[in-house]
Amino acid sequence: MKKLFTTILVLVAFTCFSQIPDGYYNTAEDLNGEELKAALYNIIKGHTDYPYTDASTDTWDILKESDRDPDNSDNVLLIYTGESVNAAQEYNSAAGWSREHVWAKSHGFPEESQDAYRDAHHLRPCDISVNSARGNKDFDNGGTQHSEATECYTDSDSWEPRPIEKGDVARMMFYMATRYEGGSGDPDLELVDYTGTDGPIFGKLSTLIQWNEEDPVDDFERNRNEVVFSYQGNRNPFIDHPEFVNAIYNPDEDTTSTDIFILAEEQQIKIYPNPAANYINIDAPDNYSFEIYSVIGAKMLDTKNKQIDISYFDKVIYFVVIKNERGLTVKSQKIIKK
Repeated sequence: MKKLFTTILVLVAFTCFSQIPDGYYNTAEDLNGEELKAALYNIIKGHTDYPYTDASTDTWDILKESDRDPDNSDNVLLIYTGESVNAAQEYNSAAGWSREHVWAKSHGFPEESQDAYRDAHHLRPCDISVNSARGNKDFDNGGTQHSEATECYTDSDSWEPRPIEKGDVARMMFYMATRYEGGSGDPDLELVDYTGTDGPIFGKLSTLIQWNEEDPVDDFERNRNEVVFSYQGNRNPFIDHPEFVNAIYNPDEDTTSTDIFILAEEQQIKIYPNPAANYINIDAPDNYSFEIYSVIGAKMLDTKNKQIDISYFDKVIYFVVIKNERGLTVKSQKIIKK
């Protein structure tokens, strides 16, 4: 009877957590492509920030509520395995659960002081060893079955989550690429259509679009959006309106994969020397643009010059991001300033 009562309470919560505030998306109406993405950014930016770990309310507390097991209010559900574990066991000397950064923190925001690091819209409870196995791999289909997360598959540079979570993962990734556009010290996060990425980019775009279609939004995901909204004050637009994905990334309804095109472009590009002391040279087609980012995702410069002066840069690691004339990222490469 107690279990039934708890389930009824959670179902009531799901029913209550289903209302988008009136007018929330008014400025995004009738837009598509980059205009829609920019409008959504302006709607969801500047959210209320909570500490990652603190004696006061922190991201552990938010996840205990957002990812609560509907059948056991003392537990949270783990991403990738679906296990239900005691919510009170926060890490617990590696005997409890950890927090998975779905957009891996090494891809643009490695410091806990950065907002993206602490954004609960892409943080999920996770088994500690499975979290380590996923690491900072891109998302794509294929690979070998994981021994612990048996519905997941992985290879050298990609991770395929459980079918029931593919849409959830995709919509979190679309949120991150929209919420973080480089303003106010944030990283400029972008999705690309290949795996093996580095720096403030992530793949694989065409797969994430596919997952958004194949795994529709469910009540658990809607409830999670409402809980995070109640803390942060911003929503994941792609949960409220999953059709925004195609409106942004396929505004002309041309769903032809760009894999072959982008891979062909990437093979033509060379960045040298590396390490470099004063200048780097880029062999790339005309009309391409080049951006350099720090390891914490701060944009250092944006240019179309194929010889770039880096003599005034500190002697650390940077990322060069190369975009074609359509604004698509076709290559990202780590460089060392010596």
